Amino acid sequence: MNTKIKAGIIGAAGYTGGEITRILLNHPKATIDFCYSRSQHGKLVSDIHTDLYGDTDLIFTKEINPNIDVLFLCLPHGETKPFLENNSFSPTTKIIDLSNDFRLKKDANDFIYGLPELNKNKIQKAKHIANPGCFATAIQLALLPLAKNNLLNSDIHISAITGSTGAGISSTETSHFTWRNNNASAYKTFTHQHLDEIGESITQLQNTFNHSIHFIPYRGNFSRGIIATVYTDFSGSLEAAKSIYQNYYREEKFVFISEKNIDVKQVVNTNKCLLYLEKHDNKLMIISIIDNLIKGASGQAIQNMNLMYGFEEKEGLKLKSVAY
Repeated sequence: MNTKIKAGIIGAAGYTGGEITRILLNHPKATIDFCYSRSQHGKLVSDIHTDLYGDTDLIFTKEINPNIDVLFLCLPHGETKPFLENNSFSPTTKIIDLSNDFRLKKDANDFIYGLPELNKNKIQKAKHIANPGCFATAIQLALLPLAKNNLLNSDIHISAITGSTGAGISSTETSHFTWRNNNASAYKTFTHQHLDEIGESITQLQNTFNHSIHFIPYRGNFSRGIIATVYTDFSGSLEAAKSIYQNYYREEKFVFISEKNIDVKQVVNTNKCLLYLEKHDNKLMIISIIDNLIKGASGQAIQNMNLMYGFEEKEGLKLKSVAY
């Protein structure tokens, strides 16, 4: 079958919408039907996403085709539910939401949590997907193998730093160059919104988990990427830990265990997650790196689309890092 699926992007002028546009323009089995934007309608997509200059003549629109095959929702948190209440789509349209409106099981909805390394079988059968948060993706990929083996039996400690694109395209004081340059700060310490989805995923694999997750996020003075350092008690050897991680991820397409220490530029512009493990006394430390806009958002959304339609999981996502 050579017919491409038709995709619509809501909130296409933002960072995640732009990255979905970029990936879909090069996806062999999908085509973009419309790029919806309330703020930029009538303008060329390449005038806003200037990296796409020469690649597309798409124009932002306020018109919606309700009969598309797949809908990507790239709206700010809290705006997806009202949008879906006010707009109807075909019963066959699959929906992938990149906000946090539908991520939690406790909210009782029919959205499947779209972390492929946790819910691949459910994603393949799903109609509605709630794409994970960026910090949540990096942190969960660092912890899932331990949870699967019932080895999270003490508090978890996390420090993680994200680039300025994690704040979204809307201008705020802390996203200005003059603030970010040569600067760093902690924010939402111990209260970050991604903690709830991390907790739900851990208990999905290890229902006895009842310890605290201590998370301190930081704003970094770079554009994109996340590096998370996670540690918890672990009585086994480093070799045993590596074996647990290799076994958990042996069939996964985008998660790799590195024997050398890792840095953010290795994954920027890719859908990869790299993990690096060290053992210190009775603590296991896991370093996790992802691109917050790709594996932490738009690339993972395309990965989910591939799974939902039975495409090869890496279709359209064979992306190279900037490296230098």
